[in-house]
Amino acid sequence: MAEGATRRTVLATGAAAVVAPVAACGGGATTSVGEELASTSDIPEGGGKIFKDKKVVVTQPKKGDFKAFSAICTHLGCTVSTVANGTINCPCHGSKFHIGDGSVAHGPAKRPLPKESIKVEGNSIKLT
Repeated sequence: MAEGATRRTVLATGAAAVVAPVAACGGGATTSVGEELASTSDIPEGGGKIFKDKKVVVTQPKKGDFKAFSAICTHLGCTVSTVANGTINCPCHGSKFHIGDGSVAHGPAKRPLPKESIKVEGNSIKLT
């Protein structure tokens, strides 16, 4: 330890150095809570829409039933690229996830897409 530095100062400085780069990576959704993500008319029935900049995919498995999941594949962290034929699809290694619950339809992913919390108010879909 440098002269005059306390153990508490060294630990606090070290923790700040670790937290800053991790926060800068943008690991979570970039949409503010309560901010409109989409209009219900933007999400096709039986399909979905990917919001890559927000790292979220919103689906509508059945009319009026909206779901949201992380758009980051649980296999190796690629961003999913399409929603088609009832699945959310990752371009990197072919993983597919069911639009109704985010569960794995086809590997190599072994874990489902994490759910995101949304609220539908009128025609507006908001992250909560």
